[in-house]
Parts: sequence; C-alpha cells; structure tokens
Amino acid sequence: MVFAVLMAPRPGRACACGCGVFDVGTRSMLPSGSGGMAFLEYDYQDQNRNWSGSSRAPADNNNDKDIRTSFFTAGLQYMFNRKWGLQLGVPYDRRHFETAGDDGNLVSLNWGALGDIRLQGVYTGFSPDMSTGVTFGLKLPTGDYTHARDFVDRDTEIGTGSTDLLLGGFHRDSLTSDGSWDWFAQAELDLPVLIRDQYRPGLEVDAAAGAYYNRASIGGVKVAPIGQIVVSERTRDSGAHSADPVASGYQRVLLSPGVEFDFHPFSLYADLEFPVFQHFTGNQLAAPVLCKVIASYMF
Repeated sequence: MVFAVLMAPRPGRACACGCGVFDVGTRSMLPSGSGGMAFLEYDYQDQNRNWSGSSRAPADNNNDKDIRTSFFTAGLQYMFNRKWGLQLGVPYDRRHFETAGDDGNLVSLNWGALGDIRLQGVYTGFSPDMSTGVTFGLKLPTGDYTHARDFVDRDTEIGTGSTDLLLGGFHRDSLTSDGSWDWFAQAELDLPVLIRDQYRPGLEVDAAAGAYYNRASIGGVKVAPIGQIVVSERTRDSGAHSADPVASGYQRVLLSPGVEFDFHPFSLYADLEFPVFQHFTGNQLAAPVLCKVIASYMF
C-alpha cells in the first residue's frame, strides 16, 4: 500500500499559455504595400482540460483546474516604403485562474494587466510585390509577473519578466494560374535572452501555412475563406527559482478555418484553431479551441 501511494501520480501546478500561437496564421496582417494599418485584436482561450503526453489525463493529477484568458491587443503596422516598416503590439490581458490551495480548497483569482509589448521591424525588399519578408525585434518585459505569487506560477502570470528576441519570416504566392487561390506561410521564433529572478521561459516556435480564395464577395464586400494548419513548439522552462521543467514545454498541431471580410479601408478577420495533435510534458492545462478576431483600418 505504501509503495502504491508513492508511485501514484502526484498533483502538480502546471499550465501552458501558448500565447505566441496568436502571432502567426493571420493572412491579413502580412504587408502588401506602403502605408499604415491600425488594428484591434481579440484572442481567447479556456484551458480547462488536463493533458499529459499526447492524451487527456485525470484532472486530479493537476492542482490547476482552469485558466480563461482574454487577450486584447492594440497595434500599428506602418510600411515607410516597399522595403522597410515597423509594427507594434500593445496587449492587455484579463485572466481567470482556478487552482487548489495547500488546504485542498479551490482558489479562484481574477485579474487584468498590461502584457508584454512587441516591437518589430519589417523588411520586404526581396521582391517588388513584397511577397517575401522577414521580421525582427523584441518582446519587452512590460507585463506583470508578480501577481499573487502564493498561487500563481511564473508560467501562469500575464507577463514573463523576460526580454525576448523575435525573429520571423513570411511568404505568399498564387496557388492557381487564374489568381483565384493564393497560399501563404509564416513562422516566428521567440527566444528569451534577458531574464529576471532566475526564471527563463522556454523557447517558442510558431508556424502556419494556409490557402485562401480571392473571388468571393457579398455585395461590395470581398470575402476570403481561409484554411490553415498551425504548428507550435515550446521547450521546457528553466531557472533556479519558479521554473517547473518537469511540467512545461509542449508540441501542438492545430487546424484553423477562418474568414476575412474586406470593405476597404476596413477589414475584419476571424478564425478558430482546433488542436488535432498535442503533446505536453508532465500535466498541463490545454484549451479545446482557440479564438481570434482582428478589426483593422488601412491608411
């Protein structure tokens, strides 16, 4: 009996935010000409299922029970010419977190805070049509990473406390000779380089590839249905304090249907992202679907 108790899975405190996945797979955000674009983005995920390895695991194996997050981002992209540009994203996040306290009772927390600001340069000078580009910049440590430390792990905080190097690239091209179908691919690396309190979040890579139809319209509004596949990987967290390397890190593959409505100079984009494969180290909370909506204005 004693041996059985010692060998039984012990509840842990672990979750995976995976917020970087919202930064790829957005066809409307790829620059196609000089000028500016202001946008408001809303992303949502409800991490309410405990996963271990590649399958769902008993909820009792994880002290964390639910993480619901609404991500609000105000952003600006400006191309000074057909080669160089800048993009800025300022997030504000609202989070609901349920976890078991040391006494076994459920603790429920709700808070909101400024997230980690992203500032990037854009280069699209590889071809006249700007179909290929690279992005490079920083994720700044502006987000709160100290909220309710007795209950909230570092990987559950809204901010990471780290300064991260961001490197990415994209390409788009025609899929059919008549131009009715196009395809695109996009990827981004998030590499923490400066850390705080001896906690280093895992390196994250997110990539997406998709196709969209150009010839649909409703009245004077262009409608582009989009299908894409999104792949994410994050390595384990590390550091002498607050890191949980035995229950952090994951790989995911998601299928995402979406649609874009273009009524220039405005556009509205929305998609849903459904996991079809995911593998988590240890016990971590996962979401059954991720949601994204972006409203933008070209100027």
